[in-house]
Amino acid sequence: MKIAGEFSFKNGATYLARKHQKLLDEVYGVIFRVDATRCKTKTSKEKTMPGKMLYSPFALNRGFKAEFKPLAWANCKVPCQYPTEFYRPGYKAKPLSKGAFRDMDFVKEKLGVEVQFGKYAFMVYNVCAKMTIFHKLGHINAGIEIVPIKRFADQMSTGVSYFEQFIWDLQHRGVSNIDIPVLIIGIDA
Repeated sequence: MKIAGEFSFKNGATYLARKHQKLLDEVYGVIFRVDATRCKTKTSKEKTMPGKMLYSPFALNRGFKAEFKPLAWANCKVPCQYPTEFYRPGYKAKPLSKGAFRDMDFVKEKLGVEVQFGKYAFMVYNVCAKMTIFHKLGHINAGIEIVPIKRFADQMSTGVSYFEQFIWDLQHRGVSNIDIPVLIIGIDA
């Protein structure tokens, strides 16, 4: 894979260069080693592109996991205990499932990495909520979000979000005092 673009959210690029350059270099190496040609395995069943071979987000994620794991990057899972005290009096709720959790794809030395080939809402959630939560819990101090650029997303199922759209929204949202430094990396096959 190749890096097509980068966006520094809350000075993420500067922060990573100062505090995590070695880990950032590892992430760049992982991206370059993922062989996208091996991930074009999904036959489209969509009306707009029937039978077309597409990049499989599942296969791409598997490729990233295979490259991150030998470098000692690990998934970070946090258990969730959902509150029930905010239900209105008299409301009979079903018991909440045990075993609920949130997780971050890869964490090493307080740097979190998310690889996202999903819907737009997941990209925004990762940077504007999940990374903030994991920071508040003491697991990370900065993040990297790896997403496809538009040209690459167009070769996946419809609905996969992309770098350009995500950056536009982050620029227009602005930065909040609770946000953490994040480098958004746009990749292409």
